[in-house]
Parts: sequence; structure tokens; C-alpha cells
Amino acid sequence: QVQLVESGGGLVQAGGSLRLSCAASGRTFSSYAMGWFRQAPGKEREFVAAISWGISNTFYADSVKGRFTISRDNAKNTVYLQMNSLKPEDTAVYYCAAGLYITTLQVPGRYDYWGQGTQVTVSS
Repeated sequence: QVQLVESGGGLVQAGGSLRLSCAASGRTFSSYAMGWFRQAPGKEREFVAAISWGISNTFYADSVKGRFTISRDNAKNTVYLQMNSLKPEDTAVYYCAAGLYITTLQVPGRYDYWGQGTQVTVSS
């Protein structure tokens, strides 16, 4: 069982930055691919970014490429999402997810565990 706890959300003006963190329990964190997804009111959950297990390849949605950066610290069992140049359309609840040895990282159903989410609100 893996528990995920997100933090770092909040209210920021357009053009600002936030860094989300997701702390994971357990001793096999490095074996999990980690993903960030978001869900805005009335919309489906969508892929934002992911980082693979092993060599930590990174993947991004087109809408955030060049603005967001995902990284992981296996020693701290933590994955991060650095969000720069935020836009009002980035407003959503952001969820962290973990998938054991998965290789299809953009599909929510592939992940085994989810955090409770953290709200990000970007004002115009």
C-alpha cells in the first residue's frame, strides 16, 4: 500500500509560479512511475506530467510543455511539479498518482494509487 500526500497548492496571479510536492509512503518509491493529473470543475481528469521509474524519463501534456517541470527525489520519496508562467486555465485540483512499473504514463487508469488532491487557483 502506498499513500500519497500532495502539498503546495494555492492562489496565485497569472504569470506566477507554484511548486507542488507529493510525498509517498513505502520503501519502493523508485519502482513507481509518478504522474500529475488535474481536474477542473465540470471537466474530466487530464494528464499533466509524468516521470518514469528507473531512468526518470519525463513526459508532458502539450498545454504545459515549457512551463511545468516534473522531477523526483527517490531519497525523499517525493515527486515535484514546478509550475511557471501560470495561466487562469491551469486552475484545477491537482492529483499525484503512482503506478508500479507502469510504462503507459498518460492514462489515469494505469495508476495504482492516488493522492487526495491540492487546489491550484490562478487569477487573471
